Amino acid sequence: MLTIDGLQYSNWSRSIFEQMREGGLDCVHVTIAYHETCQETLRNIGQWNKLFEQHGDLICPVGSASELLKAKQEGKTGVVFGFQNCSPIEDDYSLVEIFHTLGVRFMQLSYNNQSLLATGCYEAKDPGITRFGKQVIREMNRVGMVIDMSHSAELSTLEAIELSERPIAITHANPVFFESALRNKSDTVIKALGESGGMLGFSLYPFHLKNGPDCTLAEFCQMVGDAAEMMGVDHIGIGSDLCQDQANSVVEWMRNGRWSKTTDFGEGSSSNAGWPRQPDWFSNSTHYGNIAKGLTDHGFSDDDVEKVMGKNWLRFFESSFSAS
Repeated sequence: MLTIDGLQYSNWSRSIFEQMREGGLDCVHVTIAYHETCQETLRNIGQWNKLFEQHGDLICPVGSASELLKAKQEGKTGVVFGFQNCSPIEDDYSLVEIFHTLGVRFMQLSYNNQSLLATGCYEAKDPGITRFGKQVIREMNRVGMVIDMSHSAELSTLEAIELSERPIAITHANPVFFESALRNKSDTVIKALGESGGMLGFSLYPFHLKNGPDCTLAEFCQMVGDAAEMMGVDHIGIGSDLCQDQANSVVEWMRNGRWSKTTDFGEGSSSNAGWPRQPDWFSNSTHYGNIAKGLTDHGFSDDDVEKVMGKNWLRFFESSFSAS
């Protein structure tokens, strides 16, 4: 079975790469920037180049569907680069193409807050996609970089779906009907995403799950089934948002960046400080088989299980990563 994870941000190490191989993970979209500048992001790419050199028996960079399949054939996990914010392009749309050349295939237009391109899901008011955002969407469409609206607000997300000439993705979020976290998506967004040919990656991050870390596999698979009925089984996959072995200082960086002196809990209360405990049935990358079995037990056909676990993302990569 082909297995693709639409988003992880772990403290990368050989032990984690070994877990990926043990779990049969064929490809993972990794976050290489949250609030970094262009220069800082280039350094992060340099660090990943070192990881590819040191652990080349386990991982390799991929920038296309064909490279992903080659990695699978060689018994490696393909790594796709992505940004969770637009800060790496600063105020220069030409950096979109440069970063695409360096392997970046996903970029969120905003991360929780208002950006130069779009509004984040923590903002009280959402004026939608900015003038600069429209230019960047056009450039991302041209070069083959996927628009990701996982942390963006409602109107901005709907406008991105409408403005983009290519299907967009929400790589790591869940339906709000499952859990009312600020980042989870409304029925309106989910239906529009499916109708436009986009992709939704279901998150295993406990703050976005019903009953948090105590969410059961059956409950998660029921959500997947309900979303499939709403937007079509061809438009869903896994985007685990797994953040293994990260210090609390890292989640503070994710939430605060450089803009706040105090911790931004955003999603409701200080109880969301630090890293939550993962559900027992998905605590690391050896557990993708649990999800596949859970989907089968829920009633998904073998073909549909394969779609959710990886084939849908593969098809999306085939049509999204090359220049238009």
